[in-house]
Amino acid sequence: MIRCNPTRLEQFMTEIARFGATDRGGVTRLALTDEDRDARNQLKQWFEAAGAATHIDPMGNMFFTLAGKQRSLPPIMTGSHCDSQPQGGRFDGILGIIAGLEVMCALKDAGIQLERDLIVVNWTNEEGSRFTPGTTGSGYFAGKLPLARMHDLTDLEGKRLGDELERIGYKGTEPFEPGPIHANFECHIEQGPVLEQKGISIGVPKGIVCLRWYDIEVTGVTNHVGPTPMDSRQDALYCFALMNARIFEAGRNADEVVASVGEVHPIPNSRNVIAGKVHFTIDIRGWEEDETDRVCTEVETALAEIAESAGCTVTINKLWEVERAPFHPELVKLVHDSAAKLGLESLDMVSGASHDTIYINQQTPSAMIFVPSIDGRSHAEIENTSWQDCAAGTDVLLAAIVQTGNSTEEIA
Repeated sequence: MIRCNPTRLEQFMTEIARFGATDRGGVTRLALTDEDRDARNQLKQWFEAAGAATHIDPMGNMFFTLAGKQRSLPPIMTGSHCDSQPQGGRFDGILGIIAGLEVMCALKDAGIQLERDLIVVNWTNEEGSRFTPGTTGSGYFAGKLPLARMHDLTDLEGKRLGDELERIGYKGTEPFEPGPIHANFECHIEQGPVLEQKGISIGVPKGIVCLRWYDIEVTGVTNHVGPTPMDSRQDALYCFALMNARIFEAGRNADEVVASVGEVHPIPNSRNVIAGKVHFTIDIRGWEEDETDRVCTEVETALAEIAESAGCTVTINKLWEVERAPFHPELVKLVHDSAAKLGLESLDMVSGASHDTIYINQQTPSAMIFVPSIDGRSHAEIENTSWQDCAAGTDVLLAAIVQTGNSTEEIA
């Protein structure tokens, strides 16, 4: 079995982390910012040096294709995303792209040309931290998110996604249409503590949990904090505080469902003014869809009851709903088998985080490869994974790609 070059992999990861680097060792590389543009330019340079051709589609997705011997065969695909959270980590997403790059380099070093084309993708706006919803690029590619509507998404400054794609030079003109994909893999950090706690290098998710996102607006009455008696207030921020507690409790009391408030925007956000409005977001997700939707109903009912009791009104908007994504059993087994051949222990898991594969999996046989996150931390500057584990995950990806890329039989 050929292996990756751990030194080169570390060098790629270290150099790409310069784009958007923060003082505390993380990255802020929001989608379609100058930092994202510069990282994209670097990726393009590296992939083309490895022998790949580049295609940019109208959503800014970057497809790097290494030609196989039989180009009429459906290709293999891997990759992830380059964008980050604000003050995010330097492994989330980008490891999957760099692992794909290292696979191409390792194949080149070994003089191996696969039977099938190998495509490595940088998906646009996976995080959704600047433009909502996330997994925008993969959702468009999978035919689930309309191009025009995605181009019209705006950030907090009112800048359109389509305009920002054009500004940074990554608004392609032609769709990428490779035909059916034979198999798709995504290598990613776990973003949780399980693998490290168990001392296991490779996680093999059976799928990605379903996801529900809400935008909520609570409306009360703006007033002066001094002259207004406590029992005469319609305080939107107080109302939100009660709601937040109930949302947390709904997730805590559910069966393997999580529920969290992320963004909170009180208005007018002044120390001596009673908040007249609060806009906030909710993220609810779980493996079992029925239980997840039961929690959603519980939360929606609770929000209405709390608003009424606090003298406020509430507007509930469920803006994003994605079904769970069970991965292909044959590819899940292949990842386990690849790890075993490399002498690596692997663990069956479920992905609590959403990934681009949640959309790609709906039309292409897919699997993921997880590597440990130190202290289970992610979406934070402290996010870290050992270089040894990064190399182990890349080796498993390489083995899976060689096996599927050299097989001329279709996946059952």
